[in-house]
Amino acid sequence: QVQLVESGGGLVQAGGSLRLSCAASGRSFSSGTMGWFREAPGKERDVVAVISWSDGSTYYADSVKGRFTISGDTAKNTVYLQLNSLKAEDTAVYSCAAKSDRGLILSAANYGYWGQGTQVTVSS
Repeated sequence: QVQLVESGGGLVQAGGSLRLSCAASGRSFSSGTMGWFREAPGKERDVVAVISWSDGSTYYADSVKGRFTISGDTAKNTVYLQLNSLKAEDTAVYSCAAKSDRGLILSAANYGYWGQGTQVTVSS
């Protein structure tokens, strides 16, 4: 059974930092793609950052470029999201997702595996 387990969310003041982790088990995604999505109250789920393990390429939403960094450890089947210079508008439930295919896929509908989500709350 494939499981993605996120950790690292919490409450932080504006300007602060958090590091989210997502550990996958039950299947290796070392040749696939993993990403982070977020969903704020009353809004649709949006892509935040994606990494393709095959070539290490990454994608970032414009709203987080220069502030967030996606990285990972294929040996640990784990992806990370470093969140710096947090803003109140970054408040959301952050979920990691994984797919076995390579390529920077930005649509949530293309990901077959999801974590349960972790809450990030930024106070202004």
